[in-house]
Amino acid sequence: MNERLGERELSKLRWRCRRGLLENDLFIERFFRRFEETITTRQAEGLNALMDLADNDLLDLLLRRKEPQDLAELNDRPEVREVLEQMRRRPN
Repeated sequence: MNERLGERELSKLRWRCRRGLLENDLFIERFFRRFEETITTRQAEGLNALMDLADNDLLDLLLRRKEPQDLAELNDRPEVREVLEQMRRRPN
């Protein structure tokens, strides 16, 4: 369950992560630049759950205005929290 994503799965995930709000895209692109080589199937599940959210809800999470437990439509799971924290983390 914690295997690295293959090239095809990674490509599909990148496409799935395209958003309507530029702000979300900036967070997502930074995430892929930093973690693309090491994304696991578990992390992909967390990222897919985040991508099911509306753009404004996702932005609220990324900007720490809300937490996963604040959104009823998001199943607050460890893999969601892990990816969310990676996306929120600023580069050094």
